[in-house]
Amino acid sequence: MTAKQRISSALEKTKAKFIELDEISLTNQKRVLDAFAKNRLALRHFAGTSGYGYDDVGRDTLNQVVADIFQTESAIATPMIASGTHALSLALFGVLRPNDVVLSIGGEPYDTLQDVIYKEGIGSLADFGIKFSCIELKNNAFDKDAIASFLQNNKVKMVYIQRSRGYAWRPALTIAQIEDICDFVHQICKDIIIFCDNCYGEFVEKCEPTAVGVDLCAGSFIKNIGGGIAPTGGYVVGKRHLVEMVAGRLTAPSIGTEIGSYSYGYRLFYQGIFMAPHVVNQALKTALLFSTALSELGFETLPSLDDTLSDIVCSVKLGSADKLISFCQAIQAISPIDGYVTPEPWDMPGYNDPVIMAAGCFVQGSSIELSCDGPIRPPYIAYLQGGLTLEHGILALEKALEALI
Repeated sequence: MTAKQRISSALEKTKAKFIELDEISLTNQKRVLDAFAKNRLALRHFAGTSGYGYDDVGRDTLNQVVADIFQTESAIATPMIASGTHALSLALFGVLRPNDVVLSIGGEPYDTLQDVIYKEGIGSLADFGIKFSCIELKNNAFDKDAIASFLQNNKVKMVYIQRSRGYAWRPALTIAQIEDICDFVHQICKDIIIFCDNCYGEFVEKCEPTAVGVDLCAGSFIKNIGGGIAPTGGYVVGKRHLVEMVAGRLTAPSIGTEIGSYSYGYRLFYQGIFMAPHVVNQALKTALLFSTALSELGFETLPSLDDTLSDIVCSVKLGSADKLISFCQAIQAISPIDGYVTPEPWDMPGYNDPVIMAAGCFVQGSSIELSCDGPIRPPYIAYLQGGLTLEHGILALEKALEALI
């Protein structure tokens, strides 16, 4: 069977699921439009400011639009946040205090947060005496017995949830799972802060974690929510008093979001948010198509057609370093930018193993654009994410199949 025949077979199998994804995209597009209408978006909101940025209506309205989309009280949505890791770090340092205890209930957080949490002598959480404990998932579900035991025997300030799979072999956590565990945790202690790393999860389901019990949530504008258009930035959303504490960390206590200019203007952020539900839909279809075609080829993949999708990632166990490298190189070769480049594994800052990354993106590092990466360690899993158009995803899959076959 040729690569084109395999793609045709996979497209036929994914038809019903694609219709479900279209319905989700329509729901999310309406939510975005409602937020724009409520806040009376106009051309004047695109203008930038300089210096302190006092009375920056574009900045302040962007914050409120994002808060409304997340159905929560307050938001910081700003180009002053450099990455998803920066947004998560801001939220942790903004809310936590010396000797606080954090419990991660989905295992260890993503690789780039390891030094933020544990490494001593660099201004990490550990340097401030903040204790971080982890409970692994059990059969891809929260281990409620272990969570209850820990919460009942320790004074916990924050419960940490990583929605996406990171570099773990598991499906992303669904909104239904997150809602259930929020109810469970708050029944044990209503004052615990539930914080969610929402990277790769925005607009994948019909609502966001803050609509189902999460108190604080963070992510990156060069992932889902920026729609492949936002040039930089990140967000933190949630309950007002928590967001205000994070804002004090972003700028300074007592100043918060009252200052902060961006002279280039905000059009690309608003336009990116507007496009995001559709772009995320394209990325989900690409991930599902890759997963279906590669599973037919005999590789173990996630997600499956039966899964509730809750991030934009497709995971593929390739079984060898050579296949992982070849797979990523095939994705790079079909990229619109730097398609002539051949990626190689390297010791990337923030990662514990050499990592190979394919990312020929219009926005550097944008993982809502089609990209692929993986740590060079057994079982040699490729993590493919993004895709601004399904058409690009189909062409990339053809290239990847040819490389693997």
